[in-house]
Amino acid sequence: MALVLRFIGCGDAFGSGGRFNTCFHLVGERTSLLIDCGASSLIAMKQQGIDRNAIATIVITHFHADHFGGVPFFILDAQFFSKRREPLTIVGPPGLPAWYERVMETAFPGSSQATQKFDLQLVEIAPGTTSAVGEAKISAYQALHGPPDGPCLAVRIECEGRSVAYTGDTEWTPAIVPAAQDADLLIAEAYFREKTVATHLSLAAIEAHLAQLRPKRLILTHMSDDMLGHPDAARFETAEDGKVVVIG
Repeated sequence: MALVLRFIGCGDAFGSGGRFNTCFHLVGERTSLLIDCGASSLIAMKQQGIDRNAIATIVITHFHADHFGGVPFFILDAQFFSKRREPLTIVGPPGLPAWYERVMETAFPGSSQATQKFDLQLVEIAPGTTSAVGEAKISAYQALHGPPDGPCLAVRIECEGRSVAYTGDTEWTPAIVPAAQDADLLIAEAYFREKTVATHLSLAAIEAHLAQLRPKRLILTHMSDDMLGHPDAARFETAEDGKVVVIG
């Protein structure tokens, strides 16, 4: 079985282009994980017929609602509707346990203390470190999307002989280079075409560093209306909700 990535959602925080919040599903012979789980992700998963109980790991890049806000819905759906019994691991930046409790209590007060009928592990991963979770080797890099020390990550996931890199939400930083270099697939935020803003990545910045990054395949994601409507977007491969990519 080839390694396959599905863009369950590839939108920004504000639904630009009518797209679901960020959530990518990576599946292989021994792999089934999510990269981010934005607020609308459970809706998108049900629309696309995703087997949620088969997902063993959720990798979170940062704690903004369009990347993390779907976790309470996923957890409660697992508890009450999909009747999950398989273990689930959530991997995320330092502070994950406190942020998990916060997001659960904000969405559904009292839910963070409920006893699940499946084992739940929360694994913190700091920039500059690598964690082995199931079949996947997850490496974290410091993204710049708010305070200089995060907690925001770019990630590189290696499993079944393939590598997938994701910038997360970030302005340009040299940390993107080791995260993405020579990856089989690089998923890169391209929020604007040219405009340089703190905390977000432009297509111009990606172009300026492509010679360093050298991905085998590049797909742009998390695009604002500015980028979605820009004619230059047609020169690059871009994400779409439901798009399926075979890696390798």
